[in-house]
Amino acid sequence: MLGFSAVNTGNNLLFLVVSGLLAFMSVTGYAGMVNIQGLTPELLPPDEVFAGTPTHFRLRVNNSKRYLPSFLIRLERGGQAITLPLIGSGTSVEGSVALTFPDRGRVSIGRITLSSPFPVNFFTRYWKFDLDDSIIVFPRLLPGLPAGEGVEAERIGSNSRQSRGVDGELERIATYSGREPYRMIHWKLSARGDELLVKEFGHQATPPLIINPEELPGQNLEQRISRAAWLVRRWVQERPVGFRCGSRIIPAASGRRQGLKLLTELALYGQD
Repeated sequence: MLGFSAVNTGNNLLFLVVSGLLAFMSVTGYAGMVNIQGLTPELLPPDEVFAGTPTHFRLRVNNSKRYLPSFLIRLERGGQAITLPLIGSGTSVEGSVALTFPDRGRVSIGRITLSSPFPVNFFTRYWKFDLDDSIIVFPRLLPGLPAGEGVEAERIGSNSRQSRGVDGELERIATYSGREPYRMIHWKLSARGDELLVKEFGHQATPPLIINPEELPGQNLEQRISRAAWLVRRWVQERPVGFRCGSRIIPAASGRRQGLKLLTELALYGQD
């Protein structure tokens, strides 16, 4: 409208105003485009992502420009967004975003939208990145029967049996009765007195838990898998846990690595 008025009236001042506005739009548009160039987003998942549970992901942006920083960068994925005020040249900046996946299995990270209103919020420039990476989403956690109740107590082996052994912790020093093996004698302490002393160790015997999703209670396969995932998460740090279903067998072991292995097996169960 302003340009039309300038042409009709021949007013030089209006021509100058229109020229200034067009130049301002060009410069700010170019600055906004340069601001988001050279940026590459990465979505970094945690070790454990469970279906139906909001999980915090690290969202990293790499600025490959040699001299120019980037300002007011907004990253969006799945309706969740974060804004990074400044990303220096040749550096990376991270933020955190909570994402929720409805189903278990292998899930594609999908599209991340990068945008910025810089410099004057007149234009908003966008880049869309389709990431080829995928993550494993573990099953929902559905608690089973409390430990120590009914048949579940036998299944998960919640009670440990304490007995004397040779592989536990040192419990006490006792008098030698003649039944202990010679290697249990504490020779250094025995040399200080008139009688032989032996070391008594505790022994904790806990049977391994072997999980078969087909044998667990539940109205459908997904519920049984969710109960199996809960058993893994609950017990794998305290006792050996394994997996058996059909011809597929994973030997029992304990620890974080075994837990991730079993949860991955359950996440992909029935989807091959």
